[in-house]
Amino acid sequence: MAIAIPAIYRSTVGKKAVMAVTGGVLVLFLITHMLGNLKIFMGAEDFNHYAHWLRTIGEPAVPRRTVLTLLEVVLAVSVVLHMWSAVSLARRASAARPVKYQSKKKSHAQGYAVRTMRYGGVIIALYVVWHLLDLTFFVVNPKGADATPYERLVADFDPSRWYITVWYVFAVLLVGLHLNHGIWSAFQTLGLRSPRSHNALRGLAATVAVLITLGFIAIPVSITFGWVS
Repeated sequence: MAIAIPAIYRSTVGKKAVMAVTGGVLVLFLITHMLGNLKIFMGAEDFNHYAHWLRTIGEPAVPRRTVLTLLEVVLAVSVVLHMWSAVSLARRASAARPVKYQSKKKSHAQGYAVRTMRYGGVIIALYVVWHLLDLTFFVVNPKGADATPYERLVADFDPSRWYITVWYVFAVLLVGLHLNHGIWSAFQTLGLRSPRSHNALRGLAATVAVLITLGFIAIPVSITFGWVS
């Protein structure tokens, strides 16, 4: 069994399956993270209570932050496997296709998908690093570690820091494009696509991507324009 698993992963099908499964984990994380963040519209008390609950899940059965740490480990492993699979598949495709397609239409479509996933992925990775430094380690947050989660989030997107809001919205839009293409690709990889389900799955991928994008964008925009303060 220990030999079979690496052999499966080394295959193109195995790498695509890993991408699909880890992508599913990341999508679920984004949905739950978005729903939690949207609690900011319910006021400071509810949002701070949610942030505190995340760090105390499982108490007193397990020490503080144990469950959250385990979830972070699963998320980190999923990100690494997802990116590693993507890079491996891109290299394999490049090696197997040294000569570009002659069909301009096909080349443009594939080129768009590749650029969206490749460069969008790099920018998303940079955004994740900034996000961790900002709201997890409080290194670049204006309020620092002594403020409440609500205060830190509001300070982040203060009107005077409009450029942070622009950067955030840009990164989230790229996440949306990444999600739309990635969810659709996952449906294909998992064999769910058929002539009858094609349009429905396309619509589902686009809908999930749009809802997640709008959910994340609503928060910084609302703070910058003074609708949340």
